[in-house]
This record gives sequence, structure tokens and C-alpha cells, in this order.
Amino acid sequence: MPMLKQLRRDHANMARILHVLQLKQKTLAQGERPNFQLVREVVDYILDYMAGFTLPLEQICTDRLREVAPASEDIAERLSGDYRKLKARLSRLSRDIDMILMDVAVPMDQFSSDLRDYLDSHRTYLRQEREELFPLISEHFSDEDLERLAHALPEHATSELERLQGAYPELYAELREEPMPA
Repeated sequence: MPMLKQLRRDHANMARILHVLQLKQKTLAQGERPNFQLVREVVDYILDYMAGFTLPLEQICTDRLREVAPASEDIAERLSGDYRKLKARLSRLSRDIDMILMDVAVPMDQFSSDLRDYLDSHRTYLRQEREELFPLISEHFSDEDLERLAHALPEHATSELERLQGAYPELYAELREEPMPA
């Protein structure tokens, strides 16, 4: 099932990106100033990834699950709600980063706490997808469903991901330097 392998690979990549963000949050929690431009790149990357890839993919998956496994609707709705909350939390962080980069006074302890809470929420969301959504896809999607899913992704998803990788060089330099989180 290549599509499930791709989803798992995307999760692993997101975990690495979240790890980079966590390192910056720890720097901040220790009273030091992290590279906020890199934090900006990470947040922008995640927001772009959510809008251009994750959101369409999840909509396709949940729509199909409703058709083939109606009992999964509660899980799909909960995950969808959690996703919306996660995106809203990240959008608030993005606005705070804008203020920080414009030298507007932002309480760093609150920003650090908000960033830590976001990281915890995103990791929880990824875990829930792995433990609840992926097994449903594996159990209920046929090979044809998975193939349709792969073809139903936005046409520009692959090129958009390549563009995002080129647009955030500092993030990718940092990712190459960091080991995979445990």
C-alpha cells in the first residue's frame, strides 16, 4: 500500500520538523533568543503544508471512510475538529512571530508556553492519526481506493512540496543537522 507508506513517511518528516521547532522552544524556555527567522520558516512551512497537502488529503480520506465504514464517522469528526484547533493554534503563533520579528513586545514566557502546547497538540494529533485513522484506512480501503486517493490529491501537491522545500532552505539545513527524534 504505497499511499499508506507515503502517509507514514509524511508523519516521520513532520515529526522531524516539530523536533526542530521543539529545539527552538527549549532555547526560548532557557531564556535565550532562538533564531526567530527559522521559527518563522518552520511555522510557514507547516501552515503551507497543511493548506496544500494535509487538508485536501484528510478530506478525501474522511469522505471515503464515511462511505465504506460509516462507524468511523465519530473518529473522523473528532480528528477533523482537532485538526481545525491545531491549525488555529498555529495561526496564532504565526501572528505572534510576526510581532516578534517586528520588534513588538511579546511576553516570551507566554510565547514559549504557547509553542510548547502547540507542539504537544500536534504530536498528539499525529499519534491519533497513526493509531486510529491509518488502521481504518488499512482495513477499509481497497487497493483501488488507495490508488484513487493518490490520484485525487491536488494536482500541484508534489510540485508544491518541492517548491516548499526550496523556499525554506534554513529549515532543511537544520533538518539535515538534527538526528531523528526518539
